Amino acid sequence: MKPTPLVIPTLLASLAANAALATIEVPIAYLELEIERPPVLTNLDPVPADLGRMGAALGLADNATTGGFMGHNYSLSDVVVPLGDDWLEAARTVLADHSIVVVNAPAEALLALADLPEAQSALIFNASAEAEALREGACRANLLHTMPSYAMRADALMQFLISKRWGDLVMITGQRESDMAFAEALRNSATKFGARIRAEKEWDMSSDMRRNIGQEFPVFTQDFPSHHVMLVADEAGDFGPFLEFNAWEPRPVAGSSGARPDAWSDRVEAYGAAQLQLRFKRLADRPMGAVDYAAWAAVRAVGEAVTRTGSNDAGEIRAYILSDAFELAAFKGAAITFRDWNGQMRQPMPVATKTALVAMTPMPGFLHEVSTLDTLGRDRPETACTAFD
Repeated sequence: MKPTPLVIPTLLASLAANAALATIEVPIAYLELEIERPPVLTNLDPVPADLGRMGAALGLADNATTGGFMGHNYSLSDVVVPLGDDWLEAARTVLADHSIVVVNAPAEALLALADLPEAQSALIFNASAEAEALREGACRANLLHTMPSYAMRADALMQFLISKRWGDLVMITGQRESDMAFAEALRNSATKFGARIRAEKEWDMSSDMRRNIGQEFPVFTQDFPSHHVMLVADEAGDFGPFLEFNAWEPRPVAGSSGARPDAWSDRVEAYGAAQLQLRFKRLADRPMGAVDYAAWAAVRAVGEAVTRTGSNDAGEIRAYILSDAFELAAFKGAAITFRDWNGQMRQPMPVATKTALVAMTPMPGFLHEVSTLDTLGRDRPETACTAFD
């Protein structure tokens, strides 16, 4: 049967629309600053050399699936700045050709990039730095965060502990800057949710524990008061992994080791996550880490915004991502969105051991007038960020 005259214009209009969509190019850059990683007690869990990059690559593949139907062409430039090279010069080179950049770099380097004149009209995603200042007084309008902050991680853990009525805590803290930042977040979170850190100790990082674990840890922890859980702030894994079963009292370990709150865990299987885990392992030949997940979420957020707006303009993409219309299915049981007051991605967060998922937070019973996800981290009334006003 021949199409009616009314159908022919409709088909032509559809083909014309698709042809127009095909002209949309969406170049994304993944920019990483190589850092010197400190020696740790064990080399059994090395940091993958492609941590983050493989997450961005999977996000690109996922975007291409929808983009192929829509006529959107995504590309990903992978730039790693070697240790000692000029970070800002490399950033300028990337920004010359890309207005959307996913960054894996420490907080200071990230801020220096965001403050470049060339970056003022760009959209930058932080996929690794957890420093609270980036979401507070040092926030930047061109900088969004898919990696949770230390405060979000601490709140996720504290909600779980309070839900179990394990509110009496002690804490051992390392001496690195990241350890102290996470320890401070744990203290603040304990106060926020009504837990009590009854005693703290700082670990002497000059100790070589490989031959003396069974002798040193019981003595080191013997004078702690009675407690439910031992918190550990040891982000580099210097000593925390060895606390379990070696402390004076047989208590759970949580924080940087033991039951760990994070952006992602390879123990998450529900909500379709098993399928994401499988696709990532096929691509990278290893489990997905937190930085991988944050980089994946950044690239996918761009893809979702481009699909909905039909634009590759960084400003329009940013505006849509921060709007009430944006949400992204992210394999955590709830759609993720972004806080329009500091650019932080709201997200459920797993608390997991190396072998099992312990909980997916926020925990039931922790309520919020807007979103229960805003019970994790600094809420709007608490923020010191003014760049998004």
